[in-house]
Amino acid sequence: MAGSQCCSNPPTLNPHSGEGTIELLGGLKTYISGSSNSKHALLLISDIFGYEAPNIRLVADKMAAAGFYVAVPDFFYGEPFVYDNRPLQDWLKDHGTDKGLEDAKAVVEAIKAKGFSAVGAAGFCWGGNSNAKVVTGLSKSKSSIAAAVLLHPSFVSLDNIKEVNVPISILGAEIDDYGPPALLKQFEEILAAKPEVDSYVEIFPNVVHGWAVRYNADDQVAANLANEAHKKMLEWFSLYVK
Repeated sequence: MAGSQCCSNPPTLNPHSGEGTIELLGGLKTYISGSSNSKHALLLISDIFGYEAPNIRLVADKMAAAGFYVAVPDFFYGEPFVYDNRPLQDWLKDHGTDKGLEDAKAVVEAIKAKGFSAVGAAGFCWGGNSNAKVVTGLSKSKSSIAAAVLLHPSFVSLDNIKEVNVPISILGAEIDDYGPPALLKQFEEILAAKPEVDSYVEIFPNVVHGWAVRYNADDQVAANLANEAHKKMLEWFSLYVK
């Protein structure tokens, strides 16, 4: 079940953070960064704290600065997880990944309707029901997305990985109860047995689950480690979303 790691270091949500704008995309309020004149698009799927978390918007702005049109939808319909409101397991019952996957498909189609022929998708942790499952769900079909990145995935199964059919990069943490290195090594073995699917797996040393998005920007060491993951994500999408 979801525990302290998947909920640690909760952000202070700020609906005005970031350099982008809020638009309706695929029926969801969505943080948009970058120009619609860009040739390439990315879908970023947040953790349980949602699309108003400053760090997820900062990641979107970084990708946009590199030339991507980036969408960060509100998959939680205005109800991100808040510690004092209700238990996490109760919240997850109303915000599961089955609905998340269907919403993600609608957003991808809305992005393509704007003229983007290729879309990449990145998933950060989503508590006990990993949003990485949403990304692996999209990754089953090359007609859906062009490439995927999973950052500190949680509760992704071997079967989820077996079904991936697009280039995928998995960036994991050395200290992770929900996506432990031993499991990621199994992911790597499965993907290596599929030479038709380009893949990359890296386990970042001395970091904890959630490090790529739930870091303190004032902590230079933590920020540098997160930036390294963002750089790897950008390199992957620059190579395969075209």
